[in-house]
Amino acid sequence: MEELVGLREGSPGNPVTLHELWGRCPHIRRGIRGGLEWLKRVLFRVGEDWYFLMALGVLMALISYAMNFVVARVVRAHNWLYEEIGDSHLLRYLSWAVYPVALVSFSSGFSQSITPFSGGSGIPELKTILSGVILDDYLDIKNFGAKVVGLSCTLASGSTIFLGKVGPFVHLSVMIAAYLGRVRVKTIREPENKSKQNEMLVAAAAVGVATVFAAPFSGVLFSIEVMSSHFSVWDYWRGFFAATCGAFMFRLLSVFSSEEETITVLFKTSFRVEVPFDLPEIFFFVALGGLCGIMSCAYLFCQRTFLGFVKNNRFTSKLLATSKPLYSALAALVLASTTYPPGVGRFFASRLSMGQHLDSLFDNNSWALATRNSSPPWPAKLDPKNLWFEWYQAEFTIFGVLAFFLLMRFWMLILATTIPIPAGYFLPIFIYGAAIGRLLGEALSVAFPEGIVAGGVVNRIMPGSYALAGAAAFSGAVTHSISTALLAFELTGQIVHGLPVLMCVLAANVIAQSCQPSFYDGTIIVKKLPYLPWIRGRRIGSHPVNVGHFMDSAITTLAKDAPLQEVVKAVASTDVVEYPVVESTDSQILVGTVRRAPLLQALLARPPSWAPGQQRHLQDILARGCPIEPVTLQLSPDTTLHQAHNLFELLNLQSLFVTSRGRAVGFVSWVELKKAISSLTNPPAPK
Repeated sequence: MEELVGLREGSPGNPVTLHELWGRCPHIRRGIRGGLEWLKRVLFRVGEDWYFLMALGVLMALISYAMNFVVARVVRAHNWLYEEIGDSHLLRYLSWAVYPVALVSFSSGFSQSITPFSGGSGIPELKTILSGVILDDYLDIKNFGAKVVGLSCTLASGSTIFLGKVGPFVHLSVMIAAYLGRVRVKTIREPENKSKQNEMLVAAAAVGVATVFAAPFSGVLFSIEVMSSHFSVWDYWRGFFAATCGAFMFRLLSVFSSEEETITVLFKTSFRVEVPFDLPEIFFFVALGGLCGIMSCAYLFCQRTFLGFVKNNRFTSKLLATSKPLYSALAALVLASTTYPPGVGRFFASRLSMGQHLDSLFDNNSWALATRNSSPPWPAKLDPKNLWFEWYQAEFTIFGVLAFFLLMRFWMLILATTIPIPAGYFLPIFIYGAAIGRLLGEALSVAFPEGIVAGGVVNRIMPGSYALAGAAAFSGAVTHSISTALLAFELTGQIVHGLPVLMCVLAANVIAQSCQPSFYDGTIIVKKLPYLPWIRGRRIGSHPVNVGHFMDSAITTLAKDAPLQEVVKAVASTDVVEYPVVESTDSQILVGTVRRAPLLQALLARPPSWAPGQQRHLQDILARGCPIEPVTLQLSPDTTLHQAHNLFELLNLQSLFVTSRGRAVGFVSWVELKKAISSLTNPPAPK
């Protein structure tokens, strides 16, 4: 191998070797070598966070794209079968209905046979986990395959079932994060860090949203709003880094597969940019927010009531307990029969896919004005270039079809949420809100056919902008989040309507949050998951309430000077996980806690050196190695309900002891807190 040569600066042109050139600069060489070693230690150390987060984002993007690819082929095959099967109504009905029924029943049976935790959205359970509750096996990697296969079958059933994939993808992302975290701990052999694990789970939730919509900003904010009651700023960069990697990779795969020429938004719009809206339209956007808030309250109440009815009804509860695929098949058959296009389905655009619904609803042209003097026929086959034809029926008009869509999809969405399959519920309510906004936008375009005059300039009303605002407002009201406004901008690439859309979302949230719990909180209530409720409202009289008013005073304490016979009797008569240890029976000064398992082991393993009949005390057991854990945090009887609630939420606590001047006087857990909040929000009737 020839030696590298170069020219020394200022030399007449005689080449010198690289060794001669740098041989006289030992300090520079040592500095460069040290810098490279430092860079190697920082960037290429196994177990670094950025490695973990980038791998999580890229992996979830690959899974999301592969799932979309497979689902698109299956849906295309279903559409081809429906169109080519002939003119027989019976055969066409069977091809339309049997396909989703088979997929949904298989999705339910396959996923539930592997694990019962694969059904539903997954976000309510994740909220419970991030609040400090341990749900056994819920984040186990064996649930991953069941969730992926079940979700693919759910999405392949198309708009018949009308469900999405946001919630399950958040669950999948968190499962992958938990698994990679366990691999990381085993690889670098460091002790398991619960705080670090929660940081990665929050970042993973953002990745789940970002890899579905290619929206990293709203993915991070949505995960913060929906998943966390308190958020550490330290986790901010983790969420954005992982979400950006996932969203970038997800859209890059579309470019590599020649589906897109470059990285673009998912739903392209052509809204007017110069003057997107007139000032008087702000009033209509706020009114749309109020309408979405009222509709969201009705939806949340009916959905939670019907879900509770299904779980408590004797017939449906037995069917869900013994044969989930049968219940899923029956519900899917009802939905498929209702959406059959030659039947009722033609009157609410049932042939459109989820994406085509949004593409058509975001159209900035007024359909009502376009059909005022002409009546386009309902096409025998779906026309991809004129999707809005699906929203017109001569006998119904545009307004009748949109209103009928809202009516039918209202109860169909509620029924679909009871099916025990892996499914997301965000995209359906996003589309539903877009239909609400489209209906108002079409009405305004007819009321002001020439546009609204502002400052002597006339600009036509764009119904698509109201559909965008309605989608963000209704989905934000149902989930109690503001980030849906940003999600609407990232999905469409349109931020010219930023102010009216945000005002619309805020108006909807004001109504929804003051009247109903969110969709995910309602599911937690119906499923009776261990989750600490919020203290809502200022008129419930919660501020004067102290811990002393609702604490459990009947606690079992173990005194150091207590005879072992009394200790054994106390342990045998209770089944608590840990016992408070006090200095003496008289003083009751709390000195720590002892866990039940090691205490039982120490009581059973009495040393042979102890003489029979000799009086022994608890302190003898403790002196022989039974560990006492210090109580680092305690409550006072004068601690307010709000302070205790904030501590439990912020530190993910399950229980705390109450002491007065060091004496153990009570005990507070989630049970006592929930009872106290419930008695304030729903006070008992006076006798």
